[in-house]
Amino acid sequence: MIQSEATDKRSFPGKKINVDLVIIGGGLSGVCGAITAARQGLKVVLVQDRPVLGGNSSSEVRLWILGATSHMGNNNRWAREGGIVDELLVENTWRNPEGNPVIFDSVLLDKVTREQNITLLLNTTVYEVDKKDANTISSVKAFCSQNQTEYILSAPLFCDASGDGIVGFLSGAAFRMGAETTEEFGEKFAPTKEYGELLGHSLYFYSKDTGKPVTYVPPAFALTDITQIPKFKSFNAKEFGCKLWWIEYGGRLDTVHDTENIKWELWKVVYGVWNYIKNSGNFPEAENLTLEWVGMIPGKRESRRFEGDYMMRQQDIVEQRVHEDAVAFGGWSIDLHPADGVFSEKPGCNQWHSKGIYQVPYRCLYSKNITNLFLGGRIISASHVAFGSTRVMATAAYVTQAVAVAAALCKEQHILPAEIFTKGHIPALQQRLLKTGQYVPGLQLADKEDLVQSASIKASSELVFSKFPGTPVRKALTISSAQMLPLQKGKIAPFVFHADANEATELTVELRVSSKAGNHTPDVTVASQTLAVQPGRNCMQLQFDAVMEENAYAFITFLKNPLVELHFSEKRVSGILSVFNTINKAVSNYGKQTPPEDIGMDAFEFWCPQRRPEGHNIDLQYPEGLSVFQAANIRNGVDRPTTQPNAWVADWNDAQPQLTISWNEAKTISEIDLFFDTDYDHPMESVLMSHPESAMPFCVQKYKIRDEAGNVLAEQTNNYQTYNKIKLAQPVTTGKLVIEVQHPSENVPAAVFAVRCY
Repeated sequence: MIQSEATDKRSFPGKKINVDLVIIGGGLSGVCGAITAARQGLKVVLVQDRPVLGGNSSSEVRLWILGATSHMGNNNRWAREGGIVDELLVENTWRNPEGNPVIFDSVLLDKVTREQNITLLLNTTVYEVDKKDANTISSVKAFCSQNQTEYILSAPLFCDASGDGIVGFLSGAAFRMGAETTEEFGEKFAPTKEYGELLGHSLYFYSKDTGKPVTYVPPAFALTDITQIPKFKSFNAKEFGCKLWWIEYGGRLDTVHDTENIKWELWKVVYGVWNYIKNSGNFPEAENLTLEWVGMIPGKRESRRFEGDYMMRQQDIVEQRVHEDAVAFGGWSIDLHPADGVFSEKPGCNQWHSKGIYQVPYRCLYSKNITNLFLGGRIISASHVAFGSTRVMATAAYVTQAVAVAAALCKEQHILPAEIFTKGHIPALQQRLLKTGQYVPGLQLADKEDLVQSASIKASSELVFSKFPGTPVRKALTISSAQMLPLQKGKIAPFVFHADANEATELTVELRVSSKAGNHTPDVTVASQTLAVQPGRNCMQLQFDAVMEENAYAFITFLKNPLVELHFSEKRVSGILSVFNTINKAVSNYGKQTPPEDIGMDAFEFWCPQRRPEGHNIDLQYPEGLSVFQAANIRNGVDRPTTQPNAWVADWNDAQPQLTISWNEAKTISEIDLFFDTDYDHPMESVLMSHPESAMPFCVQKYKIRDEAGNVLAEQTNNYQTYNKIKLAQPVTTGKLVIEVQHPSENVPAAVFAVRCY
């Protein structure tokens, strides 16, 4: 029993925690930053003011995670983010292909609590910053509402990934709110005051079919005049969750200090919308529906943006500018919304895509005036226009992974964040990031410690692609379709394909490439042929009088003709893909981007994959053969398709595919890193959307690693992850490693992107 006498005043118990890095904010950015930092050897405190992790991706808000892949609705091929972002999305797809947000909560909690270097503080709010001097944070004070404990968290380095930038704000870090003028950065897409200053908040709801009629009595605060919402004419009873992103409000207000008022307005709208759906009589299909869940906190888009030593701008995204300090990439459209949100007469969003992914420079990831403060998540140094792209969760988390590795480098070198750039440590940071699976466009890993770099590499077989084996599937050419193939520099050999028709017609086939190396927008037509198609089955040859200027993906493009049936294949190969000139309204893709002339955006066509089980490859033959899947690719320093597949792929008929890595003299090996193909083209939306499979069809699930004596050093029978880090119980001294893999299925040959040994 506890009995306390009356007293004048009490205080809450306090606890002091000293670590290497304090991360404030437990959204996806903070989670990915914390796990990355912990695995880099840092002691980390992760402070989250909510009861669960994930922020906008959590069950409290329920927004799907997206980044450069953009629902597969743009031309950014193989662009899903790597590192911990990838690990979490792959894990969630394995455990939770139905997209249950509560399960995703548990995935994040599981991943964080497995890391012994992370101290997790949930329900804990930072409210005060103490400083060593005007430019240096010494500690932050926080309070947990559940255990009534005050914390003093001290560290040499801090990362603000809180979304609103609470530590940056309290510490006096330079920041901005609202939109810059066109003149400041020369951004032609900068919005007018009339269009708005800030992106607003959104609040979602879920409905449920009970199987019997359900009545609904709205609360008194529900919006009664539904005509105040211009979109009311397009309401329907089928949309729920983050498909209701357009229920947005707050862009004319202070999106930090007015958040509670904004939430109440959103509640009024949500309950008013549901009342209209249930009780207007216009939606008889809603008779059995009940309101299952309404968000308790809104999903925030924009508030403070903090200033680093560089501020990203529209031109960085559209022109895909190269930065010497690139540490991450983005690829979401520049996506600005009218400040009046749901009450605006204008479209709910204004999305304009670039032709490919863009680099994010390190100088955007730390405060320009608070010397030990990293910027994580959506508060990085970017203009309002550039923020329209960098703000999305997967991109925001990806840059925070770069922050985490930078923090480890700071500790080891006894330097501050800005000194990584000013003292020449950027190459070391970039190489270290690449080693973790953090792809940065334009960079290659050159790891001198990797023993594979000095080894002899042989494979039991190497796929030389000349055709897809098996029985083809015939499909009418109702939409223009293209086969992406990785061609080599030099003259292009003939192609062969088959087409069927019931009547005589013509088929136009074009050879297209991208105008920029590394992009996958087929905006340059190199050659074109119009072929006569006769009734029945046609075996046809394509001979383009053309030369590839460099190794790159070419698009063999078949223009729409519903009278023609092309032959497609159910076989799939890492780094080979079909794309289609389709529409994806969810990301403002109408087949072609045609922006106004005065907003600084490019016009081009969209050629996008189809989600499995669709998206079959065109049964195109290249008799000369494509020798692009050699075993040597496993050490080329690029772990995903870019201008080439960058993978070793075994031959279809190889019954026991294996790689043999050998040295002239025995090496002592403690760790082996393997990178497999988990289909970087699949967005793996975390909630609401389901996925056709829980493990990606390209991923090697079963493998063994043997030494030269045949001893099994490691074995996996149920792999589904991209990055397999194998730490041997005891170091092994051997002159040879043999990696035995199994084909994932009869339709997909085994592929490996990278093998590294230490």
